[in-house]
Parts: sequence; structure tokens; C-alpha cells
Amino acid sequence: MKFYIASSFKNSEMVKVMAAQLKMEGFSHTYDWTINDRADSMELLASIGESELSAVRKSDFLVILLPGGKGSHIEMGIALGLGKRVYLYSLNNDIYEFDKTSTFYHVAGVTKFVGDIDSFMPFLVQQETTSF
Repeated sequence: MKFYIASSFKNSEMVKVMAAQLKMEGFSHTYDWTINDRADSMELLASIGESELSAVRKSDFLVILLPGGKGSHIEMGIALGLGKRVYLYSLNNDIYEFDKTSTFYHVAGVTKFVGDIDSFMPFLVQQETTSF
């Protein structure tokens, strides 16, 4: 199974740890955006965007680690549009608070998880190894 993890730059360490754990479980990472610095030109921005778009297309499932930036929400939309499985991780219940949530967090195809990241990993692995 191939995965892509979307989040914000401030979560890049958590993304790296999660990707390493998923790879140890036998999953394949379609693209590691954490290797990039913040884009400083339109050309680099476009190149990174193309790489991320390709990675979402190639993935079997997408993980969104909240809080995410606008890019991660666009990637989530692409994944939903392509019929990919989406896992939405949040440390707190903000995703269930009406004034803080997004309509797309609650559509078919999105599996939500609230709790600590160490509990999320076994949940994700179990979902992906037993359900599909």
C-alpha cells in the first residue's frame, strides 16, 4: 500500500516519524515533502506542487495530520475527488466543534481519529492491513 502524509511545516518532525513507522510496516511513501525548504521562487513552488499532486495521485491512502495548512486541505480535496481513503488525525476535539471544523472532515471516505499520535499509528496500520 502506498501512502502520502499531508500537514503543515510545523508538524514536519511528526510527519517524518510517522512515515518511518509506516515504511517499517511495509508501506511505501509516495513523496516526502519534508525534504524541502520553504519555496523561495514561483518555479520551485510549482515544482513542489507537481510532486505533491503526483504523490497524492499515486497513493492508496492519505493521512492528514492536523493542524494542517492550506496545501494539506487541497491535497485532501484531491484525494477525496480521486476516491482515496483519507485518515484525519487530530490531537484534540476541534474537528467536532462546529465553529472549528470543516464540512469535508465529515464526508464519506474520511476516517477521523482524535487522541495521541502513538495510539493513532496502530489504528492506521490495522485499518490498512485488515480492511482492504
